[in-house]
Amino acid sequence: MIVIKLDHMLLDRKMTSAQLAKAIDITPANLSILKTGKARGIRFNTLEKICQVLQCQPGDILKYEEISE
Repeated sequence: MIVIKLDHMLLDRKMTSAQLAKAIDITPANLSILKTGKARGIRFNTLEKICQVLQCQPGDILKYEEISE
C-alpha cells in the first residue's frame, strides 16, 4: 500500500493545500483526492511540480507500507 505523506510536508513548509494547488496548477479537489490516498495514480509531471514547490524528494511524499492480513 502506498501512503501519501503530503499533509506532513505541507505542515513542515507552513503551506496550505490551496496554496500548493495553485502553485502546481491543479484544482483543490484533485489535490484533496491525492492527499487522502483516493487517487489511483499520479502523473510524474505533477509529482515533479509538488517536489519543486515543496523542495523535497518523491520519497518524502510517498511511502510504501505492507498490508498485514
